[in-house]
Amino acid sequence: MMEISRVWRGRFEPADADAVSGDRQRWTPTHFIRGALTLHLAALLLIAIRPEMWSWAVGCLVANHLAIGAIVPFPRNALIGANITRLPHDAAGRGEIALTFDDGPDPAVTPHVLDLLDRHGMRATFFCIARNALAHPELVREIVKRGHHVENHSHRHSIGFSLHGYARLSREIDLAQVTLTRIANRAPRFFRAPAGIRSPWLDPILQRRGLRHIAWTRRGFDAVERNPRRVLSRLTRHLAGGDVLLLHDGGGARTRDGKPVVLEVLPVLLRDLSRRGLTSVTLAAAFGDPQIHKKPG
Repeated sequence: MMEISRVWRGRFEPADADAVSGDRQRWTPTHFIRGALTLHLAALLLIAIRPEMWSWAVGCLVANHLAIGAIVPFPRNALIGANITRLPHDAAGRGEIALTFDDGPDPAVTPHVLDLLDRHGMRATFFCIARNALAHPELVREIVKRGHHVENHSHRHSIGFSLHGYARLSREIDLAQVTLTRIANRAPRFFRAPAGIRSPWLDPILQRRGLRHIAWTRRGFDAVERNPRRVLSRLTRHLAGGDVLLLHDGGGARTRDGKPVVLEVLPVLLRDLSRRGLTSVTLAAAFGDPQIHKKPG
């Protein structure tokens, strides 16, 4: 507990620093963010030079913040930061897709998901909530043992995640990174924001830690949709190599008779993938981690 508390205060032992650093990168803002920063600087200069025009300057800044606020709720946008929504072209050409599962691990669901993946010879990526991982470390280790990967989905999965400031976001991501690294014995290299909703602060935080943000190509809304057929239809419509599919092995919806929707959808989805000649691989494999075998087996 002492080491975990150090993370919250922003101080790390050497092993902790290795877990959160990854391949550090200098933050490169997007063109949209560059424009916003330039606008802020111009507004400040205008107020300093022509104080009587403060209302114009403030009006421009308000409009800019409204524009940013309108973009933030769209998880697949890349205006406020790098955002992966598909696998690389070579992975798509090999007929690879990525099954990703959010919000676990869950002892009532995750073991069944793992069994289904094993049965069909597929590999997946699990975006785990670190607090859930702490509660069920044996499930995280089982995910890794079965040949899948564990990635960072924040520590608490806060509803207000995208509203946090820079320091709080950093603590939330770092604590999850350290926790998941210790349990899975591998540092996550990908991050997915809760619900995919990001603020402009997130991109510089991730880049400086060597983490890549990934959204999805399509999702079935199995966290809220109680009809498995509708979930399956959303996931399989125009399905093709390179797609990243989002499902949930934690916090998902249940059918009217109380069964987890994902467990009703997944067997049919896996059979459909095999019929189409598609193979699910981990994100690390698809993006060329040299230590990872791309094909299961």
